[in-house]
Amino acid sequence: MYQLQDLKELNFVLPDGSLVPSHFHITEMGFINKKYTDCGNTFREENYFTFQLWYAGDVEHRLTSEKFLKIINSIIEKQGGEDAEVLVEYQMETTIGKFKLDFFAGNFALIGTQTTCLASDHCGIPEEKMKVSLKELQAKTSCCTPNSGCC
Repeated sequence: MYQLQDLKELNFVLPDGSLVPSHFHITEMGFINKKYTDCGNTFREENYFTFQLWYAGDVEHRLTSEKFLKIINSIIEKQGGEDAEVLVEYQMETTIGKFKLDFFAGNFALIGTQTTCLASDHCGIPEEKMKVSLKELQAKTSCCTPNSGCC
């Protein structure tokens, strides 16, 4: 978040390239400690610094980068300064989306996240097999035809 010190405007770009409306509010901010067991029975722990972006009809509202940095520093001071990955929540069409955060071209970018199996080697999900058509298989073995001398 050190990029905040030099910003004139505070912009968040959604994965589709559109901007979060500039009259957004930060409705909550803090640290999340997630302790869990994956499907392979491996204990895991993750720490996040998280905040939620929200906007309404208050189009005059503008949060400056300076004010945003002050809020972040206050949270870190009150809850402990932990170097955690940033996680941003933003209302999508039917549910709250969770995004990682990146910074480029003077803007913060919300990067989509996806679910995955963290223990695929333990939970019995077979690896995806390569799909090869019969034609491709024939092309690869065409040197081994009868009377080709390869066998």
